[in-house]
Amino acid sequence: MSERMQKFDIVVVGGNMVGASAALGLAHQGYRVAVIEPAMPTPFDAMQPPDVRVSAISLASEQLLEALGAWSFIKEMRHCCYRRLSVWEEQGRTDFSSDELDCEHLGHIIENRIVQLGLHQALAAYPVSWFSAGIKGLQQTHEMAVAELDDGTRLQAELIIGADGAASRVRQLSGIATHGWQYAQQALAISIKTEQAQQDITWQRFRPSGPLAFLPLYQGYASLVWYNSAAEIQRLKALSFEALKYEVQAVFPEELINFDILETASFPLTRMHANNYVHQRVVLLGDAAHTINPLAGQGVNLGFKDVACLLELLAEHTWLADKHQLDTKLQQYQRKRYKDNLLMMSTMDMLYAAFSNNIAPLKALRNLGLGLAQRAGPVKRQVTRYAMGL
Repeated sequence: MSERMQKFDIVVVGGNMVGASAALGLAHQGYRVAVIEPAMPTPFDAMQPPDVRVSAISLASEQLLEALGAWSFIKEMRHCCYRRLSVWEEQGRTDFSSDELDCEHLGHIIENRIVQLGLHQALAAYPVSWFSAGIKGLQQTHEMAVAELDDGTRLQAELIIGADGAASRVRQLSGIATHGWQYAQQALAISIKTEQAQQDITWQRFRPSGPLAFLPLYQGYASLVWYNSAAEIQRLKALSFEALKYEVQAVFPEELINFDILETASFPLTRMHANNYVHQRVVLLGDAAHTINPLAGQGVNLGFKDVACLLELLAEHTWLADKHQLDTKLQQYQRKRYKDNLLMMSTMDMLYAAFSNNIAPLKALRNLGLGLAQRAGPVKRQVTRYAMGL
């Protein structure tokens, strides 16, 4: 096992969507970067069926990926552009359209692995060092940090970025506490193949037991998301695909056309927020810092906002010679991103609580609110822009 110390400007722990975008941006800025990622994604094959884990990539996130040089690689694989978004209950309904904003589209639905692979392809143009072992130790002072890997390799850096997901090892080793809770509901993701070509609309219908969502993918493939109690999700997941299709058809709205089920996966819904994003020479990004109810698909988009903020603050290399300057920049990152992330997390919780019940007065107000939103004009356009990350 190697005990040799290797030195870098910045070490990024996590080669996922958020971590890889941070590494790519920093490499583009001329930093000496290392990435620690023990679980690399499966290479792309056009004949593969779609993955069950997908994300709604906002227009702001698309702009970041394009600026980083990864968007062209992603588009060469597969993606789905959506131009319309509908939200409704029994009576009230709100429809959003890119035409209302004079935009080409509202966003894209893309498999997480495809976004990750596109970022990795863009990273191949830079002299970034990759390490496939896990991280088992972390030492840091106000001057530097050292990450120790499972194979004995030690990486010294001026800054270590923890972008290693909700169960972040970097966050744990740094002693950064979190607060939050697990929601009573879970989500069942169902990968399907429809009998129509690719659609340009994503929709969500609210029910007292939880929302039902449709996310279009390429060439008629799509993903359904079914929110319900943990017990009900486990019951549904245990069904044969034929029996599950019958249950879906009985509950999902008529907008869902005929389909075949390809794959399912369930996951808990968790709210988690790190008490701090920064500790000495460690900074947290994405799910390592915050996880959010996926109701509006904002999770990875918040992570990309974290990346954009940090890249802007570290654009000038002067902090490498002035550690006090780095302290200032990291605190600026903490202030900017903590407030915005907390606002989005709280907003999603309010929507979740407001729609996941069958209380008659609230139900009437919800339907009224959705109907008013449909005719809200400038307010509706501003809400749409915010959801797009603009």
